[in-house]
Amino acid sequence: MRIRNRLLILVLAILVPSFLAAALAISYVYREEQKSQTQSVSESARAFALMVDNELQARTAVLRTLATSPALQQHELRAFYDHARRMAPGWDTVIVLADLEGRQLLNTRKPFGAALPQRRSSNVGELMRTGGPAGIYVSDLFMAPIGKAPDYTVQVPVVIGGAVRYHLLLGVHVATLQKLVERQQFRGNWTATILDRRGVVLARSRHPERFVGKPVRAYSRNLLAAAREGVYDSRTLEGTDVRAFYSTVPMSDWKVLISIPVSEIRRVPLEAAAMLALLMATLLAAGVLAARRLAERAIVPIEYLGRSADLLGQGKEMDYQPQGIVEIDSVALRMMEAGRQIRQSQQELQQRVAEAVAQAERAQGALLKAQKLESLGRLTGGIAHEFNNLLQTLSTALQLAELTTTQEKIKGLVQTCRKTVQRATTLTGQLGAFGRIQEARQETVDAKEQLASALQLLRGALREDIHLEVDCEEALWPVTVEPLQFDLALLNLAVNARDAMPRGGLLRIEARNMHIPPQPLPAGDWVRLRVADEGCGMAPEVLAHALDPFFTTKGQGQGSGLGLAQAYAFATQSQGLLVLDSAPGAGTRVDIWLPRARQPVSGSVAAPTALPAPGTRGAVLFVEDDPLVREAVGQALRECGFAVLAAETGEQALAMLDDGARPAVVFSDIVMPGAVSGIDLATVVRQRFPRLPVVLATGYTERQVALPGVQVLAKPYPIEKLVTLLASAVGGTREAPSDAKMR
Repeated sequence: MRIRNRLLILVLAILVPSFLAAALAISYVYREEQKSQTQSVSESARAFALMVDNELQARTAVLRTLATSPALQQHELRAFYDHARRMAPGWDTVIVLADLEGRQLLNTRKPFGAALPQRRSSNVGELMRTGGPAGIYVSDLFMAPIGKAPDYTVQVPVVIGGAVRYHLLLGVHVATLQKLVERQQFRGNWTATILDRRGVVLARSRHPERFVGKPVRAYSRNLLAAAREGVYDSRTLEGTDVRAFYSTVPMSDWKVLISIPVSEIRRVPLEAAAMLALLMATLLAAGVLAARRLAERAIVPIEYLGRSADLLGQGKEMDYQPQGIVEIDSVALRMMEAGRQIRQSQQELQQRVAEAVAQAERAQGALLKAQKLESLGRLTGGIAHEFNNLLQTLSTALQLAELTTTQEKIKGLVQTCRKTVQRATTLTGQLGAFGRIQEARQETVDAKEQLASALQLLRGALREDIHLEVDCEEALWPVTVEPLQFDLALLNLAVNARDAMPRGGLLRIEARNMHIPPQPLPAGDWVRLRVADEGCGMAPEVLAHALDPFFTTKGQGQGSGLGLAQAYAFATQSQGLLVLDSAPGAGTRVDIWLPRARQPVSGSVAAPTALPAPGTRGAVLFVEDDPLVREAVGQALRECGFAVLAAETGEQALAMLDDGARPAVVFSDIVMPGAVSGIDLATVVRQRFPRLPVVLATGYTERQVALPGVQVLAKPYPIEKLVTLLASAVGGTREAPSDAKMR
């Protein structure tokens, strides 16, 4: 068989598996893209539902603030009516005070004392029959009897003297929800819809003027009522075949839908698969061309060497030109030298007798045969060596291309999670006022260093005409805070001071160690942060409400009323206190008192440098509902020497403990499906097995962990930190029993 045919077979042996691998890769990419797209849009639906919930929570916060109004608490309805009118001046909102029977006592759309409806127009009464009069309710869509416009209502109870005396309602025009939908800027051919409990359209991204107030099809209503979130194929009110992704708004049980045409659902993974197919075809074509070129470059010198060998065999002198291949050129040079020796031998043999000539001819024949065999061996060995190098290079390049393609896919999935979740974002992806400080995210920090870090942030928020003066005690005590909220509190105070000094002035920040805190804080060691300005100050009536959320004296669009409220919440949730002192013309002084931390600064704890030896750390009852996290973290714990008992829910973990499992430590997620959360599980474990340590992990939870001895780890956590924490917990108790049941 000719070497050209052998090379062709060799190339085909590489290309055929490559084609098969490419086909499998394209199929895999198609499936993964479909899965990624479904996950991304589902995350978008959840995020959209949370945005609607945030809108309702904001409305509820306004009502809660109004419900604590002194005028309402003292039954001064005229004063409360004037206050409510100022809180709801727009055409799209109305504030209603009703008695427990649903009769309206005042309505900001009517003059005080005017005749008002004597019964409810919304379905809040039906909701109250199930949940009771003390609950917070969001109604479905209804036609307002006074405004004659489609509204929805948020109702909160007004508690006076420990009993519910009134119901305070905020009627909101559904056009506000339409604005919320439009701000999301969904793709032009996507349809985003907000539905109430009955399946009636509250807002819609496409043709809202045609469909707001109309119910969706019965098929969709039945599916939406059966689950809190999911995906199903349907047809829009315009008659377009779509795939609908829906999620539930937590506060109101409304539903949000994101409907994508089926044609687009199929187009995106097809485009991704087509792009991968084109890439693989290009790489394969390049491989074929490269193999052909390399084969030609290898065969030409071999054929040239063969012609030179023919000249040598004819007794002629070789005129060999180097071909750039070391092995072939080396063989040719040796052949040339052999030819020279052969010609010299021929001249000597011509002078000998016939026997000597015959013997020389036989010797020459034997020599030529040996040389050809040696040349062939060197030739084939050199070709094999060169092609092995070339094939290794080609194989590595194909592997790198495949790895690159995989990384792009992974990048797309991340970007959608975070969108995933971006979505993880946008397809990741890509792949986020004042919130609640979580125990798991608090750190013990050097107060002086944290203040220096915050100063870098707030200097950029000040004008050039404001002089910043900082006086910080040198040996400032450490404090336990959430660093981000620490910086945000100082920034909010600095911004308020800046706005209070329109003509400039002095802003002074002090940090002192103090032993005598103000009441009601107990005596002890405290760090006092003082922010003082030379601004216009506050009148007594403004000072009385300065810490109320959403209270602001700034103009429309100049302030949210959350700055001082956030600083106050930060101080309170850090086990401290905020003291506000201000007077007109005398400036404002804000003191934040933070307790001295007794534990070392978080950054001073050295991270472990090596993993513990296997089989030396006992058993861990690992409770995690996410199978990927459970598999990954469980494997890491096993590699670090722990025996892992895995449970998917709190109920399963309790069942394992009831069956006799006795791990050395319990490590559980906080937020899990089912009736038993991680906090509930920790509470039961502490009651039944007081010597069994518990460690909890969380990404975010509204519930605070107030269990002594239960440590909380924030997600995402490094494995080495988890191993150190679990090993420390295990080390503080006795060895785990050897008869622990492994599941």
